[in-house]
Amino acid sequence: MKKEAIITLPNPHLRSKSQRVHIVTDETRQLIKDMTDASLDWEDSRPHEISAALAAVQIDKLERVVIVRSDFDNKDIREFVPLINPEIIKYEGALVSDYEGCLSVSNFYGKVPRHSKIRVKALDPNGHEIRFKAEGFLARVIQHEIDHTNGIVFVDHIHDVKDAFYRLDSKGELQPLDYEKDVEHSILWD
Repeated sequence: MKKEAIITLPNPHLRSKSQRVHIVTDETRQLIKDMTDASLDWEDSRPHEISAALAAVQIDKLERVVIVRSDFDNKDIREFVPLINPEIIKYEGALVSDYEGCLSVSNFYGKVPRHSKIRVKALDPNGHEIRFKAEGFLARVIQHEIDHTNGIVFVDHIHDVKDAFYRLDSKGELQPLDYEKDVEHSILWD
């Protein structure tokens, strides 16, 4: 699957809730492969960005499946950990605002508040339950992806925060946006 399969705002499906996976099948595992392929193809087209994760809704499949990169610091490690029916069972730590981007939100970044620690449960590709703790950037990424399964896009958390929006410049640096000019009446809210 190619990056063109990734849907972007204003596609209304991004604000739809995904359905639970009741039985993990070969089709589920193929979905994970398709998501991984699309995610890596997108990354290969972006010199300054990494594909940290993807939710199935982002390739227009309303299933509660996400993939999370196994190593955020090394683009040469092209592996993802699949999480089926992921849910946060406990929020911990402080709320921390930090930068987020999204493969489905073209040309916008935002400074989003998220919990610094979470406890998660999900199924693995064999249908076995897994539980783990995540903190820092991993916790942020998982919260972002679980939001996708609930029809929430990161910009929804900062809709009215006028100084929270950014765009990457040609050097890969984040530059603040003018809310009234660049954000307020943009594709983010169609």
